[in-house]
Amino acid sequence: MNHHLSFRNILALGFMTFALFVGAGNIIFPPMVGLQSGENFWVAACGFLITSVGLPLITLIAIARVGGNIDALSAPVGREAGLLLATICYLVVGPLFAIPRTATVSFEVGIVPLISEVGTASLASGDASALLIYSLIYFVLVVAIAFYPHRLLDTVGHILAPLKMLSLAILGVAAIFWPAGAFVPANDTYMRMPFSTGFVSGYLTMDTFAAMVFGIVIVNAARTRGVQSAVLLTRYTIWAGLIAGAGLTLVYLSLFKLGSGSGVLVANTEENGAAILRAYVQHSFGGIGSFFLAALIFIACMVTAIGLTCACAEFFSRYLRYSYRTVVLIIALFSMLVSNLGLDHLIKISLPVLTAIHPPCILLVILSFTTGFWNKSVRIFAPVMLVSLLFGVLDGLKASVFSHLLPTWVGYLPLAEQQLAWLLPSSIVMMVAAFYDKIYCGPRLGHRGKSGGC
Repeated sequence: MNHHLSFRNILALGFMTFALFVGAGNIIFPPMVGLQSGENFWVAACGFLITSVGLPLITLIAIARVGGNIDALSAPVGREAGLLLATICYLVVGPLFAIPRTATVSFEVGIVPLISEVGTASLASGDASALLIYSLIYFVLVVAIAFYPHRLLDTVGHILAPLKMLSLAILGVAAIFWPAGAFVPANDTYMRMPFSTGFVSGYLTMDTFAAMVFGIVIVNAARTRGVQSAVLLTRYTIWAGLIAGAGLTLVYLSLFKLGSGSGVLVANTEENGAAILRAYVQHSFGGIGSFFLAALIFIACMVTAIGLTCACAEFFSRYLRYSYRTVVLIIALFSMLVSNLGLDHLIKISLPVLTAIHPPCILLVILSFTTGFWNKSVRIFAPVMLVSLLFGVLDGLKASVFSHLLPTWVGYLPLAEQQLAWLLPSSIVMMVAAFYDKIYCGPRLGHRGKSGGC
């Protein structure tokens, strides 16, 4: 018997999906874009929304079509290459960057202002011992909930997600109706190329990678309600993605607005999003705002950390000789250690890596909708993704501290200044591969009447 989700459970699934996505990066990077883009606010916002909402939604649909597993999505690349790609994605949105960032952001945005108000100056500056104690408590809570993934729809979808949405709605309404001031002029980068800069800035939310790993969490949450039909699981995942996408768009637009009017509150436009949020909340809500912001950021980051930990543990426990709960503990411990690097260091380290590996992941998602069109999918997927990765690595190095080691000619590549040097070569390789697959290796009769396929 095929069970169907009630309207209430579909909403809960959508709210849970939204809550899983809205974590540290989703809250700190939009204010930065809003502040730095100045008068080019809307152009930069459009670029940002493509990579932070559009691509994740498409990715979620692609993942749902193959049953929720990134392994199945990457299968056309080849088993070994697909498994490598999946492992990299899980590490990036897991213990290397995304999970540690949830702890660091919730500490710097929520806890540091509270410590500052009670006059503990050394801790207010982000003292290492304070972050260590906080991260230990934080990840104990993450482990306690992640141990029971079958209860996520109840704990997250029905309780934590609505609280998170209410808090974000309050912050969003305040940002729209009570801006701190007028926008400041756009910085040089957003003045020259606002769309592409916003597009690449959307990488930092890691939403595309998150969609790849959250697919199985969403599918499993629906299965706990008795849904077994592949068609229904795909349909409910798409509905959940649409609900989450609408919520993400509203959150981002309100945070863009918050940042665009906060130039009068911060020392310079290069401040990270945590500093911008702190300044705005202090300005608009006064002393009570610090408690509100602490609660909002804690819930937002905690929910995302739980979802990512569950997804990563589910994946790695299939390939390692450890149980699900053992992997949860390993991920939490490693993430706690990485989180103590601090927010600025995490952002500096993650930007080049995300710039490098986003292109092949973007193309994998787009190409996944064309698998039935090719005679042999690997002929298209493998060369296109390899070329996009090579040029993505060049873009990543350009965004890193090693940029001075790159040869001069790299700067003259088409769209290199926009950090999109991978786009044109990947398109050319795709056209050549498509010609080879459809024309040269397509089904045809040879001179002796035999099939001419490669």
